Amino acid sequence: MNIKTIGVEEWLNVWEKSATTDIAQSTISSLTMGEILELDGEQGATFYDRLDREKMNYGWIEGSPDFKRQVASLYKSDIDPDRILQTNGATGANLNALMALVEPGDHVIAEYPTYAPLYEIPRTLGADVSYWHLREDLGWNPDIDELKRLVRPNTKLICINNASNPIGTVLSPETLAQVAEIAKSVGAYVLSDEVYLPLEDTDDYVSMADVYEKSVVTNSISKTYSVPGARIGWTVSDKALADKIRTYRDYTMICGGVFNDSLATYVLENRASILERNRAIVLGNRAIAQEWIDSQPRVSWVAPKGVSTSYIKLDLPMDDETFCKDLLAGRGVLLVPGSRFDLPCGARLGYCAQPDVLRRGLDLLGEALGELDG
Repeated sequence: MNIKTIGVEEWLNVWEKSATTDIAQSTISSLTMGEILELDGEQGATFYDRLDREKMNYGWIEGSPDFKRQVASLYKSDIDPDRILQTNGATGANLNALMALVEPGDHVIAEYPTYAPLYEIPRTLGADVSYWHLREDLGWNPDIDELKRLVRPNTKLICINNASNPIGTVLSPETLAQVAEIAKSVGAYVLSDEVYLPLEDTDDYVSMADVYEKSVVTNSISKTYSVPGARIGWTVSDKALADKIRTYRDYTMICGGVFNDSLATYVLENRASILERNRAIVLGNRAIAQEWIDSQPRVSWVAPKGVSTSYIKLDLPMDDETFCKDLLAGRGVLLVPGSRFDLPCGARLGYCAQPDVLRRGLDLLGEALGELDG
C-alpha cells in the first residue's frame, strides 16, 4: 500500500513539541484528569466505582453495554447497540469504515478540502475519487448542484465532514436531506465524520445517522468532549455494514481497553457539564479572535459556527509554510499552514485553547504580521 502522508499530522508530529504557545489544535482545550474527576460532583467516585469492578483483561471487544448506551443516546433515532462499534478514535472509525466499504474501481465523492483521510484512504483502496468542493464564494459551503453533477450510477460512497476540519463549515439539515436523496438515487452510502459538534444553534444540527438509513457516522470523545487522551471513538451504521466493520476491527485494534472504555463512558455520562464548559470557551474565544482579526489588515476568516476549528486567510509575501516555520522559530507560536489542507495562503487557527494562551498567541502572531509591513 502506498498512501500519502496526512499533511496536518506530519506537520504536528514534527513541530508541535517545539511550541511554547500552541494555537494550532482543533480540540476544545483538553481536560485534565483532575477536571474530569470533578464532573460527577463526587470527586470521580462513580468512575472509580466502575473501574474497581473491572478486570484488566480485554474487556468488551466492541465497547461495553454502558458505553453503547451512552453513544446511542446522542442520536434522535432508536439505535440498536449492535450497530455501534467502539474504535481507536475517529481516526480508527474512519479507517475501518472505509476499508469495509471501498473496493478497487468504486466511485467515491468526498467533500474537499477537509481532513485528508476522507479522500486519501478511498484513493489508496483503488477508488476513483471526485471532489465536492467547499467554496469560499459561498461562505465555505458546498453547492448541492455540483454534487448532483458528480454522482454516477456506480457511486459507492459520499464522504462528508460535518463540521469540516479546518474550515468549520456546518451542513444544514436541508443540505443533509439533499445529500441523502442523491445518495439514495444510486444506492450509495454516506460517511459522515461528526467529531466537531456545533455548540450554538444546536437545535439546527442533525446527525446523518438520523437522516439516512445507509449512513455510517464516525465520532469520538476527542474534540467536542475534550478527552483525546482516551483514544475512544465509534461508528454507527446499518447492521450489514457493522458486520463488515467487525472483521476489520479485529485486524486493526481488537478492543479499546477496559480503562479507556470506562473513561469514555464516564465522559459521555457527564457530557452536559463538559458541553457547558466548552460552549463558554468556544463563544468567548471566538469573540477574542474576532476582535483581533478585525484589527489585522492581513487576516480574515469566515467565523466558525460554534465548532472548535477555524481557518484564517493570511495576506503574506511568502508561502504560508515558511511563515509558520518562522513564527514558530522566532516566537514559539504554532499554527498549521493552510497548505497542509490544500488551502494555501492561510492557517488553521486552534482558537479553542485556554483564553490566556489564545490571547498570547494572537498577540505574537500580530507582531509577526506587523513586521511584514515594517
